[in-house]
Amino acid sequence: MIPIGYRPILWHVMKYYAHYGHKDFVLCLGYKADVVKEYFLNYNEALSNDFVLDGNGGEKSRVELLGSDIHDWRITFADTGLQANIGQRLKAVERFVGDDDVFLANYGDVLTDVNLTELVDDFMSRDKVAAFVCVKPTYTFHVVGMQDDGVVDRIDDVSVADIWINGGYMILRKEIFDYIGKGEELVQEPFQRLIKEDLLLGYRYEGFWAPMDTLKDLQRLESMHETGRPAWAIWQS
Repeated sequence: MIPIGYRPILWHVMKYYAHYGHKDFVLCLGYKADVVKEYFLNYNEALSNDFVLDGNGGEKSRVELLGSDIHDWRITFADTGLQANIGQRLKAVERFVGDDDVFLANYGDVLTDVNLTELVDDFMSRDKVAAFVCVKPTYTFHVVGMQDDGVVDRIDDVSVADIWINGGYMILRKEIFDYIGKGEELVQEPFQRLIKEDLLLGYRYEGFWAPMDTLKDLQRLESMHETGRPAWAIWQS
């Protein structure tokens, strides 16, 4: 719920999905669930849309919105526990997936401009159970290669090393629930099972992707937002 501009990062992630026509959301709530609920229950669309104020701002004033954000969103707020990991949060909302064969999942704290429609179309044409966006690490560090005796034989900047990480944007078939056991974390045991059966896809993406893990990340995203055209806000195009 940390804000970027007028809206929390969660809203920016949801707005990205809505841009591609995915407007039926299930929020897997845990810590500070009340904060998320209060935010949407008291949502004020005038904060991020143009509007006309008819009156002086008093009780009899009327606000005419010239744009809208979430009027056509459907949001399910599901309590999935304070200590649950990602796998268990998914299991807790299995009933909300309904009859949908494929659904999308997100960590809720990463932004990107990857073309979601292209990924979904490709995934639908493949006989796989899960897929996720793979990205290069955003932090600067060096990757060290060593021999068995500890002698260093190479040092590479992470930007040129062949290292890819989970970007947090996932496409899952309903069968994923069959691979998640009690207490298991999604990326560990379930994804390992999928790997053994060749049922897991990774989509390499070298375009814009940014997490919000540190204060530096927040400052970078705020700076981009202040330009009026942040890279992730594809709905503005």
